[in-house]
Amino acid sequence: MASLNVGNLGEYLREQRRNAQLSLRQLADAAGVSNPYLSQIERGLRKPSAEVLQQVAKALRISAETLYVRAGILDAERDRDEVETRAVILADPSLDERQKQVLLQIYESFRKENGLGGEGPVRPEESEGTEAQPSDTAGSDAGPRRTAG
Repeated sequence: MASLNVGNLGEYLREQRRNAQLSLRQLADAAGVSNPYLSQIERGLRKPSAEVLQQVAKALRISAETLYVRAGILDAERDRDEVETRAVILADPSLDERQKQVLLQIYESFRKENGLGGEGPVRPEESEGTEAQPSDTAGSDAGPRRTAG
């Protein structure tokens, strides 16, 4: 049964790669994985780690959570609402990457407050000690701004 999930993942990745008009080699380079390894994933011969899926998702500009579900890392039924919410935020072209991460952090904090958080994979951007400030969501994605005084 796991090979079916991996096969579906591979077919989905190939479809997304073709929609993005990328060659296998271009996607492999953008994701930081080898061309043969990516080819094996697309053909359903390898099951990639969550880290590799995240790199591929970033290169394709698609939701990593969608790939996690297709790979069987996340439970589709239990996590559907969270995955869909995250996917919508990540797919919004009007937000830059920093704004998307801040929104996701706020969303996760509300889920934790309501006793629902902590179920999905943890990403490096969601480390402890990072608090979203309203001023962080405006302007460029050059990083947090400091104010005098």
